[in-house]
Amino acid sequence: MKTWEKIRDNPKLIDKYLVREKVIDTIRSFFKDQGFHEVFTPILVPVPSIEPNLEVFKTQLRTAKGIKRKAFLIMSPEFSIKKLLAVGIGNCFEITKCFRNEEEVSRLHNPEFTMLEWYRTGADYTDVMKDFEQLFTEIIKKINSNADLSKWEYQGEVYDLNLPWPRISFEEAFAKYVGIKIEDVKDEDFYKIFFNEIEPKLKESRKPVIIYNYPISQASLSKPAKDPRFAERFEVFLAGVELGNCFSELTDHVEQKKRFEADLVERRKIGKTVYPIDEDLIEALKSGLPKVSGIAVGVDRLVMLAADVPTISETMFFPGEEIFDL
Repeated sequence: MKTWEKIRDNPKLIDKYLVREKVIDTIRSFFKDQGFHEVFTPILVPVPSIEPNLEVFKTQLRTAKGIKRKAFLIMSPEFSIKKLLAVGIGNCFEITKCFRNEEEVSRLHNPEFTMLEWYRTGADYTDVMKDFEQLFTEIIKKINSNADLSKWEYQGEVYDLNLPWPRISFEEAFAKYVGIKIEDVKDEDFYKIFFNEIEPKLKESRKPVIIYNYPISQASLSKPAKDPRFAERFEVFLAGVELGNCFSELTDHVEQKKRFEADLVERRKIGKTVYPIDEDLIEALKSGLPKVSGIAVGVDRLVMLAADVPTISETMFFPGEEIFDL
């Protein structure tokens, strides 16, 4: 039975799906109250972002006059937003649909999903850490005004959301939870070890955890940290779920192009769709990007936690697994 049929037969079910509306309203209020601009950038683009391990949805744009152009659905609005940052739009955010192909069907993944990205100018990743803490706790309080942040419950387990949230460096996490030095780990093994051995232990703390300073090889859009082996990147984890990925944005157009070229080599190596570098973005960086930090956040996962449901599909009226019979 599909979701709309379940709601038809039991109208009370609609309440949990309407949590999404409350979450998005809270996000908008949170940023607009601080003077952020809400931006609207294209979903269909000629050149998408270039993450080596992600696959795109590819299509073709055709005009009535017979003009044909390769086109892609975005994996992130980041490239478009950075062009706006380069012309001085300042603090901004976007809530948009994004698409990723060839991903597993799971409780945390849907081929079409909702992304929140925000960018704070004159800031670095430590400022966005505070933004995220405040936004998430605001969402929880809006959904349940009686929520006790020290004893917040999700799926029968209790978590302490009191601020500030614990922060641990990537290097410290490997030493603490796995007992190995990161210099002894191959680049291609970082994600596997982190996902299989470290993430489950983060959940056991019963607190949100911010992991920061990833190896530079794992952050092609981020500026280097004081220790050049690492980048000013963080991810935030709660209840076994990765919620956001942040960078202090790289502003050096020469270095950025080098990293994109390396990413393209990697895409070819692993058999992903290959497409050109976004030269417009390089030109935008060349014209001058301000000091800025930005983050990408999975809205469906925020809704899943706020609604206290085990899967993101239970936050969607039309999840991909239903409409495509996956």
